[in-house]
Amino acid sequence: MLEKIFGPYRDYSLFVLRLFVGGVFIAHGALKLFGGLKGFAGFLQQAGVPLPDIMAPLVAAVEFLGGVALILGLGTRTAAILLSIVMIVAMATVTLKAGFSGGYDINLALLGGLLALLLAGPGKIAHGGDL
Repeated sequence: MLEKIFGPYRDYSLFVLRLFVGGVFIAHGALKLFGGLKGFAGFLQQAGVPLPDIMAPLVAAVEFLGGVALILGLGTRTAAILLSIVMIVAMATVTLKAGFSGGYDINLALLGGLLALLLAGPGKIAHGGDL
């Protein structure tokens, strides 16, 4: 019965995934890019990330622009790889120490969504092809 109801909308599933995962990254990247780079660099320094003054704008740009790319379906796989690297480094340097409910859970969920997009690509409902 559910297949009969939702089956015709299957092609929208990857768009929904891109929309939600991309939206989270746009929000986090925008917070860092537009007013929080200095604080984010300080946070990275405290976490022991090398070159925090370079890494802060780089990570913020990857999050923001990667999120935009995901939503538009432009370079979905490339964005998914770059954002997966950000998530893995975030987990390794910060959130694993805080535990599952200390941020690691969200990183893990986003990483799962990114890996699904890496494997599936942007889907039929995308602005452009995949790079």
